[in-house]
Amino acid sequence: MKIMRLGNAGEEQPAVLVPGADGTDRYFSLLPLTTDVDGGFLAAGGLDRVREALAAGELPLLENAGNLRIGAPLARPGSVVGIGMNYAAHAAESGSAPPEIPVVFLKPANTVTGPCDPAPIPPHSRKYDWEVELGIVIGKEASYLASEEEARECIAGYVTANDLSEREYQIPGAAGQWTKGKSLPGSTPLGPWLVPAGDVDAGNLALGSWVNGDVRQDSNTGGLIFSPATLVHHCSQYMRLEPGDVIITGTPEGVALSGRFPYLQPGDVVEVEVEGLGRQRQELYRAGA
Repeated sequence: MKIMRLGNAGEEQPAVLVPGADGTDRYFSLLPLTTDVDGGFLAAGGLDRVREALAAGELPLLENAGNLRIGAPLARPGSVVGIGMNYAAHAAESGSAPPEIPVVFLKPANTVTGPCDPAPIPPHSRKYDWEVELGIVIGKEASYLASEEEARECIAGYVTANDLSEREYQIPGAAGQWTKGKSLPGSTPLGPWLVPAGDVDAGNLALGSWVNGDVRQDSNTGGLIFSPATLVHHCSQYMRLEPGDVIITGTPEGVALSGRFPYLQPGDVVEVEVEGLGRQRQELYRAGA
């Protein structure tokens, strides 16, 4: 079961994609259940209601859904929480030791965009970078959680994410300015779909990225230093996570910051994929050009 939002930006309608036994995908409208996929829907047990409605044959088929734009699979989150250097090899290529506690930063919610929308490079950017990441979608409020067991119960599902980052803005000297490098318009593509947590082995998912068809990252979420449950528990000690919030869990090695690859340029095509959670494709262009 894959939860989606389809249609023009600002006009997306909620849908569910169900792969058929014959290899044919079928799309069903979720409008009989909700006007959108948001925190309220998730907190009210919306994913279970989708399963029940599908089993009962209560959802109308969406014709020509495959021709519609794919939006982010959930409406604008209240918070997007980023995790830095959560793979040992990426920490090393960044010039840092693996962290002993999670490195946490925030991204504005208005950076979220669809998985295949064109991606703007800032007008004066020289070091724009890609980061494939596993995204956690929060399904119920998490605040001062007592255990990782409680944290797991707060995870509604998972998404593919690309944390596009401007390194010259992010790392100017000893202090660093992560917010500046992580807050740029269109810099958090999510989707194409949201998969319920019970359908995902989040600790063993292949993930990778490509630039102009060439492999850049090829890894597995088994390399995460801090697991999704650990991250939700940790973040809940410092902030209130609400339904519909997203935590992006960090990227593996293979980004341009490593010095092994050139930074992104207008006209480049970036693709990122997390196993079972779908593939994204962004064509880069120069904002303001």
